[in-house]
Amino acid sequence: MARKKNYEDSEVIAKATELFWRNSYHNTSMSLLESTMGINKFSIYASFGSKQGVFLASLKAYRDQHSSAFIKLKYSQAGVADIKQFFYDCLTIYGAQDTSKGCLMTNTRLQINSEEETLIINEIQSFVDYQRQLFSKKLQEQNVSEQQALRIADYLIIAKQSVSAASKVHPIEQVHDFIEITFDAVNAKLLN
Repeated sequence: MARKKNYEDSEVIAKATELFWRNSYHNTSMSLLESTMGINKFSIYASFGSKQGVFLASLKAYRDQHSSAFIKLKYSQAGVADIKQFFYDCLTIYGAQDTSKGCLMTNTRLQINSEEETLIINEIQSFVDYQRQLFSKKLQEQNVSEQQALRIADYLIIAKQSVSAASKVHPIEQVHDFIEITFDAVNAKLLN
C-alpha cells in the first residue's frame, strides 16, 4: 500500500519556483530542493519524476502567476496602452526594486542552451509565443496590418526581456524610463 502524501503539490511547487527563480535551474541541487520544498528526494521523484519535472511544474506555476496580467491584457480595450500596462504589471510580478528577480522564463532561457532540456525550452517558447500573439492582436485592434503587428510584437518581446534583465540591476526609475521610451517609439511607428 502506497504511503499518503503529507504535502500539497501546489505548495511545494510554489517553494521550488521561488528557489529556481532565485538560484536558477542549473544552480539548484536536489538537496536544495529537498530542504526548500520540505520533502525528501524520494517524494520529489515520486511526484515529479526528476529535477526537470519539478522545474517544468514550476514554470507552469510561474505562468499561472502571470494569468491575471494576461487576462487583463487580453480583455482590455486600449490597444498599445494595454501592452504598456502589461509591462508595468510584469515589473510588479518580478518583485520589489531591491529584490527583483526578473522574469523566470527570460532568466532560464538565457542560461539553457542544451538539447537535453528541450522540454524546458519548449515551455518557455510557448510562454513567449503567447505574449507575442497577445501583443499582435492588440496592435491589430488598432488597425495595424498583421505583418507590421508581428514585427512590432517581436520588438516588444525583446523589450520586455530587456525590462526583465534591467529590473535586476537598474533603479526602477530607469526601468520606467525605458518602458516609456519604448512605447513612445512604438506609438511613433504606428503614426507613420
